[in-house]
Amino acid sequence: MTPEFPAVTIVTPCLNAERFLERTLESVLQQDYSNFEYLVLDGGSTDGTLALLERYAAAYPGKMRYISEPDNGASDAIARGFALGRGEIFAYLNADDTYFPGAIRTAVAYLRDEPELAGIYGNAFWIDGDGAVLGTYPTKPFDAELLGRECFVCQPASFVRAAAIREVGGFDVKLHTAFDYDLWLRLARRHKLRRIEVLLANSRMHLDNKTFSRRGTVFREAITCVQRHQGYVPFQWIHGYCSYLIDGRDQFFEPLQPSFTKFAFSLGLGVVVNWRHPLRYVREWCSIMSPDAFVRRWNATWIARRTGIQIR
Repeated sequence: MTPEFPAVTIVTPCLNAERFLERTLESVLQQDYSNFEYLVLDGGSTDGTLALLERYAAAYPGKMRYISEPDNGASDAIARGFALGRGEIFAYLNADDTYFPGAIRTAVAYLRDEPELAGIYGNAFWIDGDGAVLGTYPTKPFDAELLGRECFVCQPASFVRAAAIREVGGFDVKLHTAFDYDLWLRLARRHKLRRIEVLLANSRMHLDNKTFSRRGTVFREAITCVQRHQGYVPFQWIHGYCSYLIDGRDQFFEPLQPSFTKFAFSLGLGVVVNWRHPLRYVREWCSIMSPDAFVRRWNATWIARRTGIQIR
């Protein structure tokens, strides 16, 4: 390792990932930064994943290696890859996401030039199963307080110093969906991160990934993380979870639809979740549920329409 070209470890967790994995492997192995290692942690795939990994490992000896054995999910696989890695800088890329050319080189340059940063995250596109762009990932400049309200760090576009990850305790393998958000929250309490205005990655959005297939778990784990690290869960997380519990919409392909019932539910659940700070939550809820919003949403309910009890 040299200060000019620090070692980078990239980890990809996978399980039966044959559909998208080759594009992920190519995007990593074609990077123009030489001092990186690529570790793929397979959880025991039964499709064509292992044949694909064997072919690529043979084509890139000394650069890529893979391990295939049962694990306890993505967080466990990433934690194991982190323990095995030798890199000063660490990143992980899911088996359906991809890097833009030059992503590693760009991230290293920023971290090399700004040693006070624990990590950087760049911009990214949301893409669909065919690779078509769905939109731009809503990253925002780093703000530790705002991070408790929304996860604006794009995980596939992030690169973090390994020492900083170790300092905050590594990955919480008990979490299955929100372990990246948990890491950002812990890092934010001690360190600085920075968004850079460069496209670094594509985040693939499809109905089979865990963001959608385990939507309820995503909300529950995110709420637990915010409560654990910041002591208060803001309205956005509570309302999103209540909305999901009522209508099951994924809030991406099926956008969130506000309603009187969801807002009312969010008041009760928010007070319970924030039992240490109930008045703070009620004040926040009231600031969002204005009198005009209350009237609009009540008049839209089926009870108001059926009974004719409309508020004018």
